[in-house]
Amino acid sequence: MRRLCLAVALLSALTSGLFAASYDYWLTGNPADATPAKTRAGLFLSGGGGDVTAAWKWFVACAGGGDIVVLRASGTDGYNDYIFNKIGGVDSVESIRFNDASAARDPRVLEIIAKADGIFLAGGDQSKYVTYWKDTPVAAALNAHLRASKPLGGTSAGLAVLGQYYYSALQHSSTSEAALRNPFDTSITLGRDFIAAPPLVGVITDSHFTARARLGRLVTFLARLSVEENPAPARLVGLGLDEGTALCIEPDSRAKVFTEKKGLAWLVVPTRAPGVIAPGKPLVLRGVQVIGLGPESAFDLATLQVDRPVTRRTVAAKDGKIVDDGPTPEKK
Repeated sequence: MRRLCLAVALLSALTSGLFAASYDYWLTGNPADATPAKTRAGLFLSGGGGDVTAAWKWFVACAGGGDIVVLRASGTDGYNDYIFNKIGGVDSVESIRFNDASAARDPRVLEIIAKADGIFLAGGDQSKYVTYWKDTPVAAALNAHLRASKPLGGTSAGLAVLGQYYYSALQHSSTSEAALRNPFDTSITLGRDFIAAPPLVGVITDSHFTARARLGRLVTFLARLSVEENPAPARLVGLGLDEGTALCIEPDSRAKVFTEKKGLAWLVVPTRAPGVIAPGKPLVLRGVQVIGLGPESAFDLATLQVDRPVTRRTVAAKDGKIVDDGPTPEKK
């Protein structure tokens, strides 16, 4: 009988551990629910490769100094100390690491997300965010958070899923070389309608932009969407973020760049249909506007009006490469 009792106890402990292992949770600060002064909508797009203090302070202000929730599928509680102590001015920081898809239906996880005053999606592997969260209660909670005019942000993989369109990386991460050489390479897996952020309708994002030479693959993503979406999108816009650089978007779609590594935000806008886009053939596409935005630039994401760009050029995809396609005159 004693052996049976021990076996039952061990089985119970193992079973409880399995359920608990679907996610991990860390809290820094006040465990009680905060009552922030006031929250306001805002989107915090970060390019990875380093956090940007000024952008984080903007995000915390949007959250009214309340409870910040960090969602992730790898790593631990690294943001807790950074936000609570270095950025400061928040009631608490809670990090949840999803270890499998079942956590997306856990009542405690959903309660924490529902009470968040600001939510930030950490870096890692966006394919896990897509497979764990899309079309689940977590996705519904994130969109409810946006409808409540609360701020949402993401870095690297977290940035990748914020647009209406997204690169899911379900196979493995694509390179510009592979994408331009074959726009239908198996590494190019695109999705839509995961996060419903109104300023990002018609937008697909990419991170580590200059450091990892990702212009070619973003151009390819846009070309693929232009021929695959039915009906055709009213607009298609790419947003690339350099490392150590963030784009903060106000509710009226005005956006400001913050950087700690002299990086830029990159606006990528196709103006023509692809000349050639077929499996196994290099992409041919002319007339893609590429505009680099810095801290001194003024940018409206709704109208795509840009004042004081750092750089502006028109490029083409040809022979598996990105080449200049002639200058684009500045607006007077």
